[in-house]
Amino acid sequence: MRHFTTILSHEIRMLLVSASTYIAAVLFLAVMGFIFSGVLESYSASAQETSPAVVYFQLFWLPVFFMVPLLTMKCLAEERRLGTLETLLTAPVSTTEVVLGKYFAAYFLYLALWASTGGFFYILHHFAGDDRFIDLGPLLGGYLFIAVSGLLFVAIGVFTSSLSRNQAVAGLLSFAILVAFIIGVRFVGTLEVVNLEGMRPLRVALDYGNVFHHLEDFSHGVVDTRQVLYYLSSTVLALIFSILGVEAKLIHS
Repeated sequence: MRHFTTILSHEIRMLLVSASTYIAAVLFLAVMGFIFSGVLESYSASAQETSPAVVYFQLFWLPVFFMVPLLTMKCLAEERRLGTLETLLTAPVSTTEVVLGKYFAAYFLYLALWASTGGFFYILHHFAGDDRFIDLGPLLGGYLFIAVSGLLFVAIGVFTSSLSRNQAVAGLLSFAILVAFIIGVRFVGTLEVVNLEGMRPLRVALDYGNVFHHLEDFSHGVVDTRQVLYYLSSTVLALIFSILGVEAKLIHS
């Protein structure tokens, strides 16, 4: 892993000069600003029992659906299309170093974009001057959930980028998997057939993989190590598939 930091710094620089990065950033901040203003309007209209941070993070999936594909769709697909991936791997670097360097560069930017939304809460606290609007428990729990779940979301984007030479196809595939993973699991869990006695193992699996249940726990300050392990193990699995996907494409190219 001697060349990992070199690849990581190079990928961060490439992301910072990429048009898709700034498109993702603008869309992300616009969407999150709109959501935040909507939350404030609902709280100004009537008193609410929950913290604004809890309501704010409940819509985390909206920016994730477009931000992750935009940040990751080029990382491997564009390299393969241009033929630079093969050239890169002829140097004394491993496929693992290349995949991990691109993954952590995208994850770093993912965290940076989410961290920028902390400015919304700072502005609210500064101008409102009321500590009731800033509940540190749900706020810190929400950002911790974003950091932990983002490990897997970005890994899914890198994996889909390893499957195609076309970055648009990689982006659409990443979007579809994220929708199925975040919304699909929750929807299937609400079906009546899942509540049948014979479907108990499936129901348990769906509850374990329900991202919204994880968010609720984190927002209430409950950090379940099983959930953290779930994201970490799934991330490692997605990255292994990404590495194998790149190597398989190289063998057949």
